[in-house]
Amino acid sequence: MNGTSIGILGIGVMFAVLLTLRIPAGFTMAVVGFAGIACLTNVGAALNMVGSELWNIFSSYGLTVIPMFILVGEFVHYGKYSDGLYQATYRWFGHFRGGLALTTIMACAAFSAISGSNSATAATMSTVAIPSMKKYNYHPLLNVGSVLAGSTLGVLIPPSIVLVVYGVYTGQSIGKLFYGNVIPSAVLTALIIATVFVLCLRHPDWGPPAPRSTWRERFAALHEAVDILFLFGIIMYGLFTGVVTATEAAAVSCTLGLILCLVRRKLNWDSFVLSIRDTLRISCMVFVIVAGAVIFGRFLTLTRLPFEAAAWIGSLSLPPWMMLWVILACYIVGGCIMDALAFLLVSLPIFYPLVMQMGYDPIWFGQVVTIVTTMGAILPPVGICSYIVHGMARDIPLTTVFRGGLYYIPAYLLSIAVLMASPYWTVLVLADLVR
Repeated sequence: MNGTSIGILGIGVMFAVLLTLRIPAGFTMAVVGFAGIACLTNVGAALNMVGSELWNIFSSYGLTVIPMFILVGEFVHYGKYSDGLYQATYRWFGHFRGGLALTTIMACAAFSAISGSNSATAATMSTVAIPSMKKYNYHPLLNVGSVLAGSTLGVLIPPSIVLVVYGVYTGQSIGKLFYGNVIPSAVLTALIIATVFVLCLRHPDWGPPAPRSTWRERFAALHEAVDILFLFGIIMYGLFTGVVTATEAAAVSCTLGLILCLVRRKLNWDSFVLSIRDTLRISCMVFVIVAGAVIFGRFLTLTRLPFEAAAWIGSLSLPPWMMLWVILACYIVGGCIMDALAFLLVSLPIFYPLVMQMGYDPIWFGQVVTIVTTMGAILPPVGICSYIVHGMARDIPLTTVFRGGLYYIPAYLLSIAVLMASPYWTVLVLADLVR
């Protein structure tokens, strides 16, 4: 059996284990990758190679960004800022038809700007938004669908863990990736909001309006939203001006987030300890995925499968834009059956060199692939955010949760089309301003 055949077999075994045994993706990729390397070489060489690869990736200074951005998100979570954000947006938009769904999406966007995690956003906002929409008799499809769509913004809106890992893996500037993401995330958020309006026009009974708040109540509810905007502004200003690196910006935001929570008396010792605990848990989960993907990626490199696949795709008599859609279709399918971050890391060795060969900008490609992979968080059969939302609302069937998320898929596809139609004005115009 040649190397390419072993590589294809390894991918098949990995997906079979993921779908049947439900072993976490990081461990699955690590075990299958190590076994593949050992088959191609020997156990001793595999151990040396894996040790060297893991040291090279985890000694990267850029990865220190991840636990710090997660930590500031946990401070915001345990400080109950999610409740304040939801109440603020509810006061301003809750009286519209479908207003609570709009409130949920905008509160998710604001929370995502700090947390950088779709799982954290899904878990946090589910506890706040779903009971409120039930109270006003919102249809379950609109209820869970708005939470799902809003939660995916956690991977897209800076600081995004996926963008950080993409930047470290490809050697691109994290600051440029963050600023290049501002317009795409705004476009997707607007399209998701537009989807709510369309659903409420077609089904007026799905989103009954809530009572109208007074102007005094609306302005009184803004003070917590100001805190979140302040933290987000610090991160983006520091990166834009070049005063600090991404890692330094993350450290500053952690410090300021902790100070704000203490000054506002939103954080006690118990919640502080829980923040640290959850940060360790989530960071370890991310790093296990990265480690597994590195080992599996090394295995694929030894099989020469990425080069063979790139050569095959390159041999197709298709224009570059059509080849790009073929690649994105692979990401959509892969995102449906595998964790988005894990699939991104596994696929980059195959597709990234080919995309660069076709002449596409790496910063722009990072934004497109981030939107595509985050779709997997709400698509069956994996859809991690769908399972989180279902876990927070056990009375709503999982099939209903998945159906609710599917209404928003056209928004993702349209946002991708917008990015492809105008790469400069959607991504590069802001990314190029970063020093």
